[in-house]
Amino acid sequence: MATPIRKKRNFKALQLDVSLSATPKDPEPVPTRVAPPTKGKKRPPPMTLNAPKLGQVPAANDADGCVLPVANGLPSAPGTGSASARRNNYHTTLSNTLANLDMNAETRFDLRNEDLKDLTELGHGNGGSVKKVEHIPTKTIMAKKIVLIDAKPSVRKQILRELHIMHDCNSPYIISFYGAFLSDPNICICMEYMDKGSLDGIYKRIGAIDLDVVGKVALAVLEGLTYLYDVHRIIHRDIKPSNILCNSQGQIKICDFGVSGELINSIADTFVGTSTYMSPERIQGAQYTVKSDVWSLGISLIELALGRFPFSESDPDDSDLSDLEGTLSPNTIGIPMKKDRDQTAKKDKRKSKGVSLQGGGMMMSILELLQHIVNEPAPRLTPEGRFPKEAEDFVDSCLLKDPDARKTPKDLLKHAWIEQARASTFDLEAWASTF
Repeated sequence: MATPIRKKRNFKALQLDVSLSATPKDPEPVPTRVAPPTKGKKRPPPMTLNAPKLGQVPAANDADGCVLPVANGLPSAPGTGSASARRNNYHTTLSNTLANLDMNAETRFDLRNEDLKDLTELGHGNGGSVKKVEHIPTKTIMAKKIVLIDAKPSVRKQILRELHIMHDCNSPYIISFYGAFLSDPNICICMEYMDKGSLDGIYKRIGAIDLDVVGKVALAVLEGLTYLYDVHRIIHRDIKPSNILCNSQGQIKICDFGVSGELINSIADTFVGTSTYMSPERIQGAQYTVKSDVWSLGISLIELALGRFPFSESDPDDSDLSDLEGTLSPNTIGIPMKKDRDQTAKKDKRKSKGVSLQGGGMMMSILELLQHIVNEPAPRLTPEGRFPKEAEDFVDSCLLKDPDARKTPKDLLKHAWIEQARASTFDLEAWASTF
């Protein structure tokens, strides 16, 4: 006889408590170290930013309540605020800046977009386009720089910086500032129109520039740099032929202050400007002074006198310059060597020709060029004997690798070649009428 199967009985009528989770909770963490007794001391306040340096205005708050340090009206890069909140904050800062500049303007123009008649397109500047316009009420010809307000933060800061510097400067060697206004979504900056354009464009049209003119250019740039440094403690940081302008009266003036900066404690450590004109100490990331502008001037003078970039053996075309004149960043990619260009041409429509060494046929990438500037002898006015000794000595003194041995713009104004240029009766106005 088969034994019946026994059924399991629940003697105590136990039931599962459905209020408990199927997965047991982790035990509460137990501290392994006990905080030391405070002995009545209060928690220290949150860390705040240092007080603004001399010449700075009070900090402003962004839309999220975060403090934005403002130096000379320049807000730092916004933090975690939304794009619209940051845009509104920048609009407010920009409007206040324009209002302050308008109140302090010595030469006031009531600038409105409807009063400006577009004449010709002058090109694209740092962060925007530039047009030749006529201010109809006063019949004044101006250069109008148009910059998109919603540009990246670095461009926004450049706009404010350029506005303050141009407004504060009053020198015959610095481009005059007529005013600025908002034309949403753009800001329009109106400045002096230099009808002959940049020296970069001039030498590409007429070839190498006469050394008498180059001497006058050196004198004007040194005077401008000395004024910026002595009066405003500013270093330009982007001296090159395209930022030196000429008009039909033969006046030479410095422009484009988008990357200029206030010189604090006689040093700076930011890496901005056009890399191929940078001094060795800047390329190496070292601290630099106003003497870095002197190196850039020396390179520019050789370029004007030879009619080509000092490190190239032939005139570079516009595509070369567009590649060369970039700002070096940690992510910069070198310009491909010539043999690599053919292989990548189908994949990349950009023309990257590199740059060739003077007297040689090897193509260099942009990074190789920067290494060459740092490690190899500085370029010179060549061939030797073609130019006066005083001019050669001046350029050599601008291009000393050791920044401590390099003179300041003010010291170089006493150089024999500059004294000759100052005393020269060469007619720049007559020269400007030839092209």
